[in-house]
Amino acid sequence: MALADLIDKFIDYLGSQRGYSDHTIRNYKTDLKQFLGFLYDKRGSSGGEEASTELGDIDFQVIRQYLGSLFGRYKRKTIARKLSALRSFFYFLERNGLSMGNPAAEISTPKQGKYIPAYLPVDEMFRLFEGPDKTKPLGLRDLAILEVLYSCGIRVAELVGLNLSSIDFDQRLIRVLGKGDKERIIPIGRQALKAVKDYIEATLPLRRKSQDDKDAPIFLNFKGGRLTTRSISTIIKRYVRECGLMTDITPHSLRHTFATHLLDGGADLRSVQELLGHVSLSTTQQYTHVSLDRLMEVYDKAHPRR
Repeated sequence: MALADLIDKFIDYLGSQRGYSDHTIRNYKTDLKQFLGFLYDKRGSSGGEEASTELGDIDFQVIRQYLGSLFGRYKRKTIARKLSALRSFFYFLERNGLSMGNPAAEISTPKQGKYIPAYLPVDEMFRLFEGPDKTKPLGLRDLAILEVLYSCGIRVAELVGLNLSSIDFDQRLIRVLGKGDKERIIPIGRQALKAVKDYIEATLPLRRKSQDDKDAPIFLNFKGGRLTTRSISTIIKRYVRECGLMTDITPHSLRHTFATHLLDGGADLRSVQELLGHVSLSTTQQYTHVSLDRLMEVYDKAHPRR
């Protein structure tokens, strides 16, 4: 079977049996197709079938050469992700008797630099809330998006996946479908709830066809369809620019802002881990670096021998 066909078989497996999100599957497909393109270039092929079927030619050295070609073009974190995709792919082939081994298994992951997430201070976060025009339905929608992202710390993909039935307005809870279709229930603030209510009421004419459908999306585009992650990114970056805030703030930065402000306010790391839906506590610990200045300030004020 040609290598391109094996990649397609692996991608189907990720969706049908592993339950990976569309976003994750798209990343795997992009990374593996890029590796396939490297093989075509390396072998001087124009995309012929012969170059795509020789699994036996793909060894430790070939993958090392591929990774070497990525340095200087991508961040180390991205290169590590591409290596992980190759490991998973060849492990899948080996387990299903389609390959004699995993040539990526023994290659070390590129050493990662310390990552400090971008986030907004409280006053700048509040300035962002002043950006949307609250007299218009689209402005109310954008305000609700900002409020829910900051109030709940959910991922952008989780936000666009929210349906009318996802929010319990009485209990102030929100049901989120996260990575790997894992469901979690998290609290939502009163300000965010009010913003969502105002937005839903302002868009009732657009929702009439799906008014009784509990699986109808909360956040709509101008045609009444579900908003996409790319649209959310465009919306937030526009308000960041209009408010004169940091240029590197993205929708995911609001998730970082949520976690940082909770830790600054005294929340324990385990609780923040649960709210964010992190499997590993080490993933949540990246936010402790952001809160270090706050910690030092408390130490300097409180310790007798500071």
